[in-house]
Amino acid sequence: MDMGSSTPIIAYLVACLGSALGLLSSERARNAVGASRKWWLAVAAVSIGGLGIWGMHFTAMLGTWMGANVAYDIPVTLLSMIVAIVVVGIGLLLALRRSNDDRFWPLAAGGVVTGLGVAAMHYTGMSAIEINAEISYDTAVVVLSIAIAVVAATAALWFTREVSGPLAVLGASLVMGLAVTGMHYTGMHAMNVVISQRASVVTDNSEDLIMSLIVGGAGFSVIIVFLLALTSSDEEGREDAELLDRVMRRTQN
Repeated sequence: MDMGSSTPIIAYLVACLGSALGLLSSERARNAVGASRKWWLAVAAVSIGGLGIWGMHFTAMLGTWMGANVAYDIPVTLLSMIVAIVVVGIGLLLALRRSNDDRFWPLAAGGVVTGLGVAAMHYTGMSAIEINAEISYDTAVVVLSIAIAVVAATAALWFTREVSGPLAVLGASLVMGLAVTGMHYTGMHAMNVVISQRASVVTDNSEDLIMSLIVGGAGFSVIIVFLLALTSSDEEGREDAELLDRVMRRTQN
C-alpha cells in the first residue's frame, strides 16, 4: 500500500487549516453567550470535525494506492462526516461548559467521547471503500490508533479551552494537525489489503470525490475566514454581555 509522497503533507495542511479555524471559532464561543455562543460552537465543530478531521482523512485516502481501483460508497462516506462533526460538537460542549471551577473531568469526558468518535469516523470512512480485495486489521494497532485518537482529542479540546491569539492558535493548530494525521496513518498501518482476482473490477470514482472535497472545503474555509474577519472576539463578548445585562434588568423590573 503506497501512501504517496506529497499527499501526507497536503493532508497535514488540511488538518492544520481545519484546526486553526476551529480554534478561532472556539475563542469566539468562549466569549459569547446565548445564540451567538451556540453558533460559534457549531462552526468550531464543523471546522475541526468536518474539515480538519474528515477532510484530512479523505485527502489522505485519495492519495493512497492500494494496488487496485478504489471507489467510495457516498452515503457511508457522508455518514462518517456527520459522525466526525457530531462527536466534536459533543466534545466542545463538554470541554467549554461554564462552571465555577476548573475541574478536569469535563475535558477528560469530552476527550474520550471525541476520541472514540474520531476513531469511529475513521473506520466508518474505511468501510465506505469498495475495492476488489479482502481487507483485515491488526487488532493491536487498531487499539493503538484509538488510544492516539483519545489523547489527540483531549489535547485538541484543551487547546480550544485555553488558546487565544493568532500566534498561539497557529502553534496549537500545527500540533493538532500532527495529532490528527498521526491517528489516521496509524489506523492505515493496521490495515491489510489482499487483492482478490475473483472480485469484480471496481470503477474508480475518486475524481468526483476529489473535486467535491476541494470545492466544499475551499468554500467553507472562505466563508469562515470572512465571518471571523467581520467579528471581534472581545467586541462580541462585550455586546453579548450587555445584551444579557439588559435582559436581566427587564426581567427584574
